[in-house]
Amino acid sequence: MKLKDIEPFRATIEAIQRLLAKFDDRGVIIGGIAVGFLGRPRLTEDVDAMFLLSTQDIPKFLEAAKSENIQPRIPNADKFARKNRILLLQHTPTETNIDISLGIMPFEEEMVERSIVQSTSTLSVRLPTPEDLIIMKAIAHRPKDLEDIRTIVDKNPKLDVPRIEQWVKQFAEVLEMPLLWDDIADILK
Repeated sequence: MKLKDIEPFRATIEAIQRLLAKFDDRGVIIGGIAVGFLGRPRLTEDVDAMFLLSTQDIPKFLEAAKSENIQPRIPNADKFARKNRILLLQHTPTETNIDISLGIMPFEEEMVERSIVQSTSTLSVRLPTPEDLIIMKAIAHRPKDLEDIRTIVDKNPKLDVPRIEQWVKQFAEVLEMPLLWDDIADILK
């Protein structure tokens, strides 16, 4: 990713990276920022991340986030997060919204264990592998996610397609979306 593409998000990304470090790097940056590093830069309005956190860790996390100028952007954010497993936050100096998913599933644990650090000349970002980002995008399955998959595939021609297939088919079964794999199989060829 080119430095100019992340510049509007630099301070927010750096704050999230410091927060990740405080939680033993048990998470990754996902969403449009990750696609920009692993595929092609695209317009995004927020920064998304996934942290391996239990709901009991939410108060500790919110306290640590404060030290990074990250605040809840809705009332009762902790209650909302306990119910929906997502923290809706904002980096106050930049007014950038941050969505932090609370990971708990075996796939998310594996994604963090396999995570990679991508760097520009002045910024390092913890990301999922291209395969794991494709799996997440396949599950989200919006038109923009399918386009993101195409750009990741174009930039990463030596993907572990059996891994992607295994996980996408497992999620397809659980989500009762049998065509989940079929919809991306041609993109991966």
